[in-house]
Amino acid sequence: MIEIFGSLPLWIILLIGIIIIFIAWKLIKFAIKIFLILIIAFLILLGLDFLNVFDFIQNILTNFL
Repeated sequence: MIEIFGSLPLWIILLIGIIIIFIAWKLIKFAIKIFLILIIAFLILLGLDFLNVFDFIQNILTNFL
């Protein structure tokens, strides 16, 4: 039996490594999804600003208040 780091068998280390890689992959996928959502939200806000929607809303609020 191959042992690394003292008395730990190699298959335990490989199993722990696979679990760590799996969890890291899930976290990376989550981070990419959040990043894409933030980019889409930023582009929507940029488009609304380009169409002067916020100025229109501000003008409506200042006229009524």
